[in-house]
Amino acid sequence: MSEQWVYSFGGGLTEGQAGMRNLLGGKGANLAEMCSIDLPVPPGFTITTSVCTHYYKNGENYPEGLVDQVEKAISRLETEMGAPIGDVSNPLLVSVRSGARVSMPGMMDTVLNLGLNDKTVQGLAEKSGDERFAWDSYRRFIQMYGDVVMGLSHHEFEEILEQHKRDEGLSLDTEVTADGWKSIVASYKNLVKQELGKDFPQDVKEQLWGAISAVFKSWQTPRAVAYRRIHDIPEEWGTAVNVQCMV
Repeated sequence: MSEQWVYSFGGGLTEGQAGMRNLLGGKGANLAEMCSIDLPVPPGFTITTSVCTHYYKNGENYPEGLVDQVEKAISRLETEMGAPIGDVSNPLLVSVRSGARVSMPGMMDTVLNLGLNDKTVQGLAEKSGDERFAWDSYRRFIQMYGDVVMGLSHHEFEEILEQHKRDEGLSLDTEVTADGWKSIVASYKNLVKQELGKDFPQDVKEQLWGAISAVFKSWQTPRAVAYRRIHDIPEEWGTAVNVQCMV
């Protein structure tokens, strides 16, 4: 039997506990502990720090069995929430966050609203009854994913938004209409295509693995390496990845 790389929490199945900080990272261990005392925590799962160690020791390749374990954990979330990931009428959206065993504020990467694409944004609009909210969420996701996972500059996206507000005579993001966000989403996707020569990913599983890899890669960014050096945090500790349902 292969090693357990994924530990679920919430929704009636919590496999970790507070004492497993070295394996689950601080965030993962705390989430598991909160679930075990029945606090209302959105369900999710933690990919262990051991995966991070394996990833860097093996040329940025994942251990055997990880993909299957992640698939099973996602399936559990879909059942729990009654919302399949990528579903056009009731999409499951998740956050993907880092979680080292000691806190490293602002050093590691996060992706929110993962699972949105050109089709699921329509489902979110219908389910929430708020088209503007849905398209604003989608543009935030593209901006965050484009920056964290695809390596584009955050400022390039911000400039598109600021230009739209100037053109429309708006001063606040909250004044942008649903149609305005749709237009900005189109411009964001054009930016990705122009800069990278490929489309923004519409496949939600591709989005998920892109975000997971980005979190593991953020363990070795210059700012994270410098932070570890200053605070005497060993490189081999690695980081965990927490995937959790958005509320």
